[in-house]
Amino acid sequence: MTITLYGIPNCDTVKKARSWLVAKEIAYTFHDYKKQGADPARLAGWIAAAGLDQVVNRAGTTFRKLSAEDQAALGGDDAAAVLAANTSVIKRPIVEYPGGLLVGFKEAEWAAKLG
Repeated sequence: MTITLYGIPNCDTVKKARSWLVAKEIAYTFHDYKKQGADPARLAGWIAAAGLDQVVNRAGTTFRKLSAEDQAALGGDDAAAVLAANTSVIKRPIVEYPGGLLVGFKEAEWAAKLG
């Protein structure tokens, strides 16, 4: 199974998710938004699959610091571009695995989907 975990390394939730994967001996590739960026096309796919409200972290300080224009754009067709430019606004972690997508770290959900 090919799994890619997307996030930033210093995020506590990402750390918990990575530790969980290691403990379960599930191999994965880590994609660091801060070093590798975020692809707008991939973000658009996540939005289509999971919904905008699942992909956007509206509770974080980065969201609150966005301009009113960028916050408004997150509700429309430019959402993926705004997220790509402001990767800290993407909920973390996001995991792509064969046949699905996981947004956020919920241990029971991950166990059901990933083993």
